[in-house]
Amino acid sequence: MGNLPPVEEAAARLVTGLTFATIPADALAGARQLLQDQLAVQIGCAALPWSRAILDVTRAACVPGTAHVTATGDAMSAADAAFVNATFGHGFEYDDAHRASSSHPGSCVVSAALAVGEELGLPMRDVLTGIVAGYEVYTRIGVLAAPTLLERGFHPHGLLSAFGAAAVVAKLRGFDVPTTVHALAIALSHASGTTEYTSSGGSVKRAHSGIGTRNGIRAAELAAAGITGPTTFLTGEKGFLRVFAGTEVSDAAAFGPDRPFEITRVWVKPYCCCGINHAYIDGARRLSAKAAEIDSVLLGIQTGGDVVIGNRNANAYAPKIIEHLQYSLPFQFALAALSHGNGFTTHHDYLAGRLDLGPSSAVAALARRVKIEVRPELDRAYPGRWVGDIAVTYRDGTREEVFVDNPVGTAENPISQADLDAKFRDLTEAALGPDRSAALLRAVQEGDLGQPAAEFAALLKA
Repeated sequence: MGNLPPVEEAAARLVTGLTFATIPADALAGARQLLQDQLAVQIGCAALPWSRAILDVTRAACVPGTAHVTATGDAMSAADAAFVNATFGHGFEYDDAHRASSSHPGSCVVSAALAVGEELGLPMRDVLTGIVAGYEVYTRIGVLAAPTLLERGFHPHGLLSAFGAAAVVAKLRGFDVPTTVHALAIALSHASGTTEYTSSGGSVKRAHSGIGTRNGIRAAELAAAGITGPTTFLTGEKGFLRVFAGTEVSDAAAFGPDRPFEITRVWVKPYCCCGINHAYIDGARRLSAKAAEIDSVLLGIQTGGDVVIGNRNANAYAPKIIEHLQYSLPFQFALAALSHGNGFTTHHDYLAGRLDLGPSSAVAALARRVKIEVRPELDRAYPGRWVGDIAVTYRDGTREEVFVDNPVGTAENPISQADLDAKFRDLTEAALGPDRSAALLRAVQEGDLGQPAAEFAALLKA
């Protein structure tokens, strides 16, 4: 094979050159944290209606194999199991996020690494290495394309997950540099997904992670079979960056081995909704003591955020289904200010019809007093971060301003280990029982790295 383009070659070498021994301690800690949070969300969301539907469809047409579906224990091929598990993990807006790429790497890379690790008979040490490799490729491509992907209406996770999963497989199967380039290049042909679901709904959004993850695994399998892709898949005139983001990149430093690992910046979500809401939720919680006195609310928002949760979201002020609610800034702000909470239980209650948020509800009444204003200066001042700029006017004419730069759960304002463990138990104990939930948590946090992935996966069965 001739000379490879420098950026694409650097991306491939990032994968091929990574070993468990070269993963810094903080990056390994990030991988364990990611594994803990993602598996909890998979278990907790396995029983949601769209999760069950995805499982039923996959059961009817799956390829037999040795990888397992979380919670149910169904045995399938790695591609099929990862498709289901990634859907579970991205199924309720509760999975991790990555601020700088506006995406959710965990459901993709954890599902792919564990399923492929099972299929290949690998130990958990290799699974963790695969998670790091996939996360770094996924997020570093995402950073190069941000924030334009989101501003154009693309779902970054839907596009990036194919790259992440392909990188996982390339690492775990020991691909050389040229084959890794082709795996990632073929993944480009699977990049798809927009955020129209934020306006008109569509539970297919829950499956975007699964679709991209399965396709990334298939892309790597095609590369292993000798199928080739366009080697300038990132930087070519018709490559990913120019076509999807309108950007040009020629410097390979983004994939350099001396660059800080993105996986050290995992954002664990404490709220069960789009992460762009989170800064505003933190701010609203500070205002809850005076919520009854609020006359009007002005929320300054970044350009990309407005596309997803603001004025360009057709149902932001009148959610009718769960997708609308989880992507509605006015309603998420109102839920927090009125102390209803923004977690799993609140949203599950709405889904089940136990929480009335109709036009006559107090939440809807407060949401109608919220105005959203696009502030391009926030884009310039806070690149790669979703911030909340809040100004509240009370009925007595006084005004209060709150600005939240780093919401709870971000790397700059990390969730405590106690709260992370509490989220884990909340999501897993109903399905596993307290004892098995505790055993799984111990295995994630301090388990034997030589343990076969199949033995570890057995702990995930409800």
